[in-house]
Amino acid sequence: MAKRDNPLRINVGFLVKAEVGYGRTVEFDIPEMVMASDLTLRDLRGSARFGRTPQGLVAEVSLSGRIRTECARCLDEFDLPVATEFTELYAFDERSVTESQLLLPANHQIDLAPIGREYLLLDLPITPLCRPGCKGLCPVCGINRNVEQCDHQQAPINPQFAALKDLIDPQE
Repeated sequence: MAKRDNPLRINVGFLVKAEVGYGRTVEFDIPEMVMASDLTLRDLRGSARFGRTPQGLVAEVSLSGRIRTECARCLDEFDLPVATEFTELYAFDERSVTESQLLLPANHQIDLAPIGREYLLLDLPITPLCRPGCKGLCPVCGINRNVEQCDHQQAPINPQFAALKDLIDPQE
């Protein structure tokens, strides 16, 4: 079997003529996939369940994998587990289009990569951490406090803001 350029492009032509209610599931297990210039997934796994409705094809998609990213506190690179689930309708015509404006292509090839990328990016944490207790960098000398300790003292807290210290979760 020849290697496919985009394993998330699925031919669903057989579903177009199927009875309403008919469905089929496609499984994914891809070692590495570049979904866009800003998103490369490793160990991409998941499934897409396509179901025939009177309005179009409903895709129920589940994707998971790992991305290489940088810790927001210590700036070390690490593999971040990512996952997303979404359901979208690929409408047969303009009258049935939903808010996401997805139409079934004329060639019946649904490409899940662009919409999967959007959902994965939305599910990424704003501040990815290599571990929950990451100590980050020393603000004075820049040393990674997870690896070494430095002798710099923490700046004293301004008494006007002392009450806010109680709001900070020490586990973050």
